[in-house]
Amino acid sequence: MSLPSHTRRQRPISGAIVDLGGMVESKITVFLVADNRLLRESLGRILHKRSDISVVGALPFSITILVQVIEAAPQVLLFHSLSGEACELEFIQGARRALPDIKVVLVGMACDEKIFLCAIRSGAVGYVLQEAGALDVVNAVRSVCQDEAVCPPRLCRTLIDFVVQENPARRTSRIRRQLGLSRREQQLVPLLSQGLTNKEIASRLNLSEQTVKNHIHRMLQKTGVPDREAIVELCAVPVLRQ
Repeated sequence: MSLPSHTRRQRPISGAIVDLGGMVESKITVFLVADNRLLRESLGRILHKRSDISVVGALPFSITILVQVIEAAPQVLLFHSLSGEACELEFIQGARRALPDIKVVLVGMACDEKIFLCAIRSGAVGYVLQEAGALDVVNAVRSVCQDEAVCPPRLCRTLIDFVVQENPARRTSRIRRQLGLSRREQQLVPLLSQGLTNKEIASRLNLSEQTVKNHIHRMLQKTGVPDREAIVELCAVPVLRQ
């Protein structure tokens, strides 16, 4: 039965274009990576049954299949049971470098904070736990293609803590402490980044110019760097010239 002409339209998203009785339909393209053949075939069939999803590849994991993934250029890379090994992370990073718009979704995952954070750092935008059902996987694929992230509620706090710790101000403060800088010496770092002279720093902190000079001398000794700008660079603070 043909559809009325006013219902025929083309969705403004990328993906496989399929002509269904005169109606142009755009599908989400998925490349499935899973070592277990039975699981790979079962999940492939489940995804294929969805009218808006097309599986363009399904292979067991090997770093060498990166070529096939890049050639297929899927919208979604579905990776089953990432263990956090270097070769797996390298594979995901390689796919993202070659295909910047690809969405990486990990499925069949354990509720493991370390692996979860490795996945996030590598660029995954979806993390589906092993107890999830087929519909959860399908919904994750659809969600990431709408620029949403998929994160288990149990790991949301882990993600928040990670973001907080990666905050530049907190990271910089941690680096300064690790270098053994005193509280006063830590206060000098952002002032040095502005290119202020000893006299200007002394005025800002209500100290004598000689005291500032002594502080900087001790900072050079503690950090083992040759000059003021090197202190700033080592403390991960951008140089801000006034």
